[in-house]
Amino acid sequence: MEVEIKKGSLLEVDAEVIVNPANSQGYMGGGVAGVIKRFGGEEIEREALSKAPVPVGEAVLTTAGKLKFKGVIHAPTMEEPAMRTTEEKVRRAVRAALKLADELCFRSIAFPGMGTGVGRVPKEVAAKAMVEEIKEFKARCLEKVVLVDVDEDMVKEWEKAVEELLST
Repeated sequence: MEVEIKKGSLLEVDAEVIVNPANSQGYMGGGVAGVIKRFGGEEIEREALSKAPVPVGEAVLTTAGKLKFKGVIHAPTMEEPAMRTTEEKVRRAVRAALKLADELCFRSIAFPGMGTGVGRVPKEVAAKAMVEEIKEFKARCLEKVVLVDVDEDMVKEWEKAVEELLST
């Protein structure tokens, strides 16, 4: 599986689906979720709320509203909005998003930093966990994972993790 790292907006990336580092309740208030809702429309949050609660370790697909994607995968990294999270919850969210995207036979998926905003997981910890989960995942349909963030430090941590874990 190809892994591409980009500095930029999740909403402008070339992928079939994007991942929202969600909360189990489905509310899309701040961080990446807030940006997805603001540009994609309220219908994304309405559909996420209708599928809630979604436990950490599971994921659901909703419409992408006005966004160009085929859908948004909501993968909770925390149970409640704006709650501190952990490396293990980041791992479970990444695994769940990859599994759902692959089951639905999407070819490409884009992730922002997972759990690094309101979840307060250190970027280097989240980057390593995300890349390890991507490396371990055995895909049927998925061909490409794009790691994209506006935060330069997040991008650098992914680059380090990919160099360390995928170049061997």
